[in-house]
Amino acid sequence: MSTNDASTAGGSTVTMDDGVKLHVKILGDGDGSASRPLLISLHGAPGLSTHLEPTASYTFLSSVYRVLVYDGRGSGASDHVGPYSHERWINDIENLRKFYGAEKFVLAGASYGAFIALDYAIKHGDRLDGLILRGAWANGKVGPMAVLSKILTSDKVQVDAARQVRLWSGTLLNDQDFEDAIMELLPFYAPPPNPNIPDDQDIPESTEFQGTVKYHSSTQNYAFNVNMPRFDVRDQLKTIKIIKAPTFLVVGRHDNVTPVEASQDIASKIPRATLEIFEYSGHSPPSDEPKKFEASLANWLKAEGLPSTD
Repeated sequence: MSTNDASTAGGSTVTMDDGVKLHVKILGDGDGSASRPLLISLHGAPGLSTHLEPTASYTFLSSVYRVLVYDGRGSGASDHVGPYSHERWINDIENLRKFYGAEKFVLAGASYGAFIALDYAIKHGDRLDGLILRGAWANGKVGPMAVLSKILTSDKVQVDAARQVRLWSGTLLNDQDFEDAIMELLPFYAPPPNPNIPDDQDIPESTEFQGTVKYHSSTQNYAFNVNMPRFDVRDQLKTIKIIKAPTFLVVGRHDNVTPVEASQDIASKIPRATLEIFEYSGHSPPSDEPKKFEASLANWLKAEGLPSTD
C-alpha cells in the first residue's frame, strides 16, 4: 500500500491491496502519527455519502484520537471499482488499519456503515478497543422492505412508488434515478420539532447528506440488491460474546429508517453494550442533537476507560 498527499479536499489517497485508491483524511492537527489511538469512522449510504458525514460527527474527538475518515470504495472521490461487497469493504478497513500502524482501534459506523462495522466486529472483534454503531439493524432481508413500507404510507413525503422500490431493492436505472429518489425523501429523514431549539434557529443538515454532490447508483444497487439480502447477523450475535469490545449504540427516537427496536435487539445480544436513545432525533442524532451526542459519546468513552475529551 502507498499514499499520495496530492489528492482533493486536503486529504490523501491510500492504495489498497488490489490497486484501488481511497480518498482518506486524518482529522485535527498533526500528520496522523501513532502518538494518538486510531478511530476509523465509516459513512453510510454507499454511493451517496462521503467522508464529510463522519467529519461532522467526530471532529470533536480529533484532539485525543487520530480520527480517520474516508470515502468508501464506490463513493465520493475514491475509485469506483468493485466489488462493493461487505467482504471487500472489510478488507479495505484492514488495509487502512495496517497502513496507519494500529494493532487495535475504535470503529464507528453510521447507518449502512454500521452494518459494515457489525460485520467487521464479528470477523475481527479482537482488533477493536471499542465499537460505535449509529442507526443499525441486524437483518438486511427485512430492514429495507420495512423502510419502504413506511415511506409508501408516510404523510411526510409524496414519492414515486416505483422509484422508491428501485432504491430500496437496488434496481435503480441510473444516477439520475438515484438522485431523484433521494431528493423526494429528504423530509422523511427530518427530525421532529425540538423544544430546546429556538424557532428561528436553522436545523442542521442531516449528516447523511453532507457533501453529496455526485450519485453513484451502481454502488447503491450492489449494496441493496446483493449485500442486504445476504446480511443477517442475528444468529451470529446470539453466539456468546462474539463481540467482546465495549459497544455504544446510538439511535433517534424518531428514526424512520433504522428504528429504536433494531438497536435494542442488537444491544441485547452484545455483553458490553450501552444504548443511548435520542428523544428529539431522527436518523442522525449527531446533527439533530449535536451537543447531546458529543457529551454522551465522551461520557461513554470515559466510562469504558478509553481516551475521551471529558
